[in-house]
Amino acid sequence: MINFVVEDRDGTRQPVEVPEGIGLNLMEVLKASEYNIQATCGGMALCATCHVQVLEGLDSLPPTNDAELDILDTLPSAGFDSRLACQLRVDETLEGALFCIRGEAG
Repeated sequence: MINFVVEDRDGTRQPVEVPEGIGLNLMEVLKASEYNIQATCGGMALCATCHVQVLEGLDSLPPTNDAELDILDTLPSAGFDSRLACQLRVDETLEGALFCIRGEAG
């Protein structure tokens, strides 16, 4: 199992446990876990409504790709620790991470 924590917009933190090899990205897991995110583009790195801040575990994540960087550059609230949940595959690199939801509510 892969374990990480999600902090919602109201500051509530909840642990999330996902089976290894599930083949989903973080955005899909958040939506399936009933977190209120729009994910308007469906995971194409076009809308940034799945923006998350990585409060713990940033160094373990794979690097951002060019499409993700381009979209993050359009967000005034994005920082060095910002990622798009749609671009993070759920795998062992997420183990122990803490993600704070920043994208628009659905």
